[in-house]
Amino acid sequence: MGVMPYKEILSAVAIALTFAAFVPYIRTIISGATKPHVFSWIIWGATTFVVFLAQIEDKGGVGAWPIGVSGCITVFVAFLAYVKRADITITKTDWLFFTLAMSSLPLWYFSSDPLWAVVVLTTVDVLGFGPTFRKAYSFPHSESLLFFSLFVVRNILVMIALENYSITTVLFPAAVAVACMLLMAMIMYRRRAATTLAGGT
Repeated sequence: MGVMPYKEILSAVAIALTFAAFVPYIRTIISGATKPHVFSWIIWGATTFVVFLAQIEDKGGVGAWPIGVSGCITVFVAFLAYVKRADITITKTDWLFFTLAMSSLPLWYFSSDPLWAVVVLTTVDVLGFGPTFRKAYSFPHSESLLFFSLFVVRNILVMIALENYSITTVLFPAAVAVACMLLMAMIMYRRRAATTLAGGT
């Protein structure tokens, strides 16, 4: 019984961090300072919410709730990105990522094993980073480092707050945290490279 309040507090902090990350990010989308890639956010929204359902099925408990909240807000960001025409450029590579991701989603319906569903959806979600990696590589100032750093911390708290530890409940937040860290590292490298290049000209 003593463990539950501790995990509930961590889950509440993780949800608060989710809003802390999204609210300013959404504001920058509205102002035009941030231009999220629509395909990435559609993929992330769909996979995040379905993984939340799988975590609940595997008794992830309160630790799963931040993922559910994030899934709902992510769908809204995808909608907002489309409405604001933030980044609607679509390349052949983007279509490849999108097709691979969407073709994997029906497996959740046909699979009765939440582990298999989470493995598939985590792979889909990581694939969803593809277009954003491509965009951020070319335009490293078009994404917010603070936003992704808050998500690294949020996902670490999610893992600690889980009531049941298994590959089903841990895989998704762990993979997303690693993907965010890799994206941040690439953005910082590209920003430094651009600054060095500008300084040398």
